[in-house]
Amino acid sequence: MELEVTQAAISDAEALVGLINSAYRGDSSRQGWTTEADLLDGRRIDLTGILALLADANCVFIIARQNGKLMGSVQLQRSNQFVQFSMLAVEPGLQGKGTGKRLLFEAEQTAHKIWGITHFIMDVISLRSELIAFYQRCGYRKTAMYHDFPPDCALWTAKVSGLQLERLEKRL
Repeated sequence: MELEVTQAAISDAEALVGLINSAYRGDSSRQGWTTEADLLDGRRIDLTGILALLADANCVFIIARQNGKLMGSVQLQRSNQFVQFSMLAVEPGLQGKGTGKRLLFEAEQTAHKIWGITHFIMDVISLRSELIAFYQRCGYRKTAMYHDFPPDCALWTAKVSGLQLERLEKRL
């Protein structure tokens, strides 16, 4: 699969919302293995949220297209000492074919190139052992740091009580 990997622009906002929500929530997400549909109801992100992130100078989305169609994305959020990756999303029917791994690699390279940062973190729902194992195969390690899953009643509701996020990190 030939992918074009670039940084997202404001014009990609609606497609990003559709992709991210289809990869994480609802029935469409069940086609892939990254679904959170059994853990959370609602949406992962809305257009207002994506537009705010795209306008943030410390945020970049790396996207992958095939034949002009958005197939994957990942958000990079810079802080002083690290870059946090989140919303790694791949079209559900294409998951498991290397797109996520490629996006993660491109995100690491981009963070190093534009910000000079080589310390990366991500927070993953601790119940998602198969997803944590994927990130470990990509060089991330568990930190034994946990925090409660943040509420956002406007976008989602938890189906499971006591959801926590586990912090993973990697240093190049």
